[in-house]
Amino acid sequence: MKKFHLHLVSDSTGETVSSVARASLVQFDHVEAIEHVWSLVRTQGQLEKIIANLDMYPGLVMFTLVDASLRETLRQACGKRGLPCIPVLGHVIREMASYLDQEATGHTGAQYELGEDYFARIDAINYALEHDDGQATWELENADIVIVGPSRTSKSPTCVYLAYRGYKAANVPFVPGVPLPENIVGLKQPLMVGLTISGERLIDIRTTRLAAMNQDMRTDYVDEEVVRAEIDDSKKLFRSQGWPVIDVTRRSVEETATLMIQYRQRQLEKRRAAPVGETKEV
Repeated sequence: MKKFHLHLVSDSTGETVSSVARASLVQFDHVEAIEHVWSLVRTQGQLEKIIANLDMYPGLVMFTLVDASLRETLRQACGKRGLPCIPVLGHVIREMASYLDQEATGHTGAQYELGEDYFARIDAINYALEHDDGQATWELENADIVIVGPSRTSKSPTCVYLAYRGYKAANVPFVPGVPLPENIVGLKQPLMVGLTISGERLIDIRTTRLAAMNQDMRTDYVDEEVVRAEIDDSKKLFRSQGWPVIDVTRRSVEETATLMIQYRQRQLEKRRAAPVGETKEV
């Protein structure tokens, strides 16, 4: 395993540069980045402290800085030390400016201003937390997306990610022998999605969960025959309701949520195209 120092410099929260760095790192096997995250960097004094740290921990530098003087100072410092210095948004902004025939504003942290979108995300996050794991099911008609699936199929983290993207998401567990809330099958507004997973993968996840909780492994929760029947029964339910089904065996939470967003957008487009009084589903 090759280790290296990775300095992530941002004049805002650091979320953008961190996301790009991690998305890039997954393309390289057998490497481990020791991250140094420098956020809210907006003065030369702050930048000097980062540069001093480069002498102690030399490594690759990635940055999102809109201030031209700060960018140039960082580039020169990296150049003197022979370190790569990568502007994450530089090329994208230049291409956009050229196409739009307009100069970028250079407004630091503009994407995090407390506008309507910000408060919509906060509202969605609160909704996801209040409607997690079958809570407050009488309010599910207000959701954008409702997820149903067996235990440990990433329903909760998927809802949180969807909320971060601005979607009100709720999840309801599929439990063998326990009927779903009566109003589930009659929901009109939300996109209903069923989650499934391979039996082997689900048993692995549940076994790890029980071990972490020091629970007895001799339980139907991880019994191969019972688990496979649970998965089969859940898929039969999803098909009977006509819900789209997503297999999360080899999908990340982000991939699963992105697919749900695509389904939701398709659903809304069909509804907009439907004649008045008629509702079309996904």
